Amino acid sequence: MTFAPDLIVRVLVQPRLLDGLTALDWDLLVRQARRSNLLARLAWQIDSTGTLTTVPPAPRAHLQSALLVAMRQQVVVQAEVHHIVSELSATDTQVILLKGAAYVMAGLPVSHGRLFSDIDILVPKESIGEVESELMIHGWQGTKLDEYDQRYYRRWMHEIPPMQHVRRGTSIDVHHTILPETARVKVNTGALFESVVPVPGTNNAYILQPIDMFLHSAAHLFHEGEFDNGLRDLFDLDSLLRHFSTEVGFWTCLVPRAQHLGLRRPLYYALRYTSSILSTPIPAEVMDAARLGGPSNAVRWLMDACFARVLRPLHASCSTRGTWLARAGLYARSHWIRMPMALLVYHLAHKALIRPKQAIAEPDLKAEAEGRPWK
Repeated sequence: MTFAPDLIVRVLVQPRLLDGLTALDWDLLVRQARRSNLLARLAWQIDSTGTLTTVPPAPRAHLQSALLVAMRQQVVVQAEVHHIVSELSATDTQVILLKGAAYVMAGLPVSHGRLFSDIDILVPKESIGEVESELMIHGWQGTKLDEYDQRYYRRWMHEIPPMQHVRRGTSIDVHHTILPETARVKVNTGALFESVVPVPGTNNAYILQPIDMFLHSAAHLFHEGEFDNGLRDLFDLDSLLRHFSTEVGFWTCLVPRAQHLGLRRPLYYALRYTSSILSTPIPAEVMDAARLGGPSNAVRWLMDACFARVLRPLHASCSTRGTWLARAGLYARSHWIRMPMALLVYHLAHKALIRPKQAIAEPDLKAEAEGRPWK
């Protein structure tokens, strides 16, 4: 099941279409871009061609504002990474940057116009306690989650509860692997640590090697349960593929590396939907090899029907029959592949039966727990 590409997708894939936009088109384009968190990316793409000044005044104001926010965030991320690396220097632990922070520190094209909600780092599981303690000494505090959520994160998830700096107001997620340990996909985390790349200009900051960076981004997107940023994350994958594909050995090593890490299924989905939705060029032999890690025909048809509906801007112009059902189905799927049935039933029962009572007693708990800057 496919739909005609949305306006924001058509414009980002074929920038020449900007020349024929009417005032109504510009209005829709800005709305779709904002709802998909791609407005700054669109602004950067137009600005990089030197044509931002030719955009009509009203949409240009929105684009310039988004671009300034993205540029400011890049400066903040760079400074914050240096703070974090310095604060963790006493632990003698490799600090591996993930996702947005990694894109910025590596100077990758995907970082242009990319907005951030927090900084993600990866450290060995045996170092988690020491890392958390050192961060707390330097002004980081855990978000105010209840006892159940604390236990949920620490026993079953791939990270400790999010932390926020008391002065700088920035947020950090400390991971010890890239998917929950209870997930059906078992990640070879040790292999990730063996192939990291140092970040120039830092003492102890690293990023994943190119193939692993792409595979982590794919695993993150296709294990998600909420897709407000799904289209943006798909464009991240597209940008990473287009950039890394010029490196010798990238395509030949991609599928074998995914198999070694245990990430063949998310790789399959990443290649399938970047090529079908964003026209990402992928060698036929790589697509054929990745297809061996795909699902059955029935499951593939179902996933196509769902992802075709959710990998779109969260805007009324992009809502079709079945969109809400696709979102609900993928949300349920994210829980199904995240934990075994017994744990899933226990977790959902707690959320459905116990959490509402706490919400009545503490109505502001969720707002406090989710209070994050830069959104």
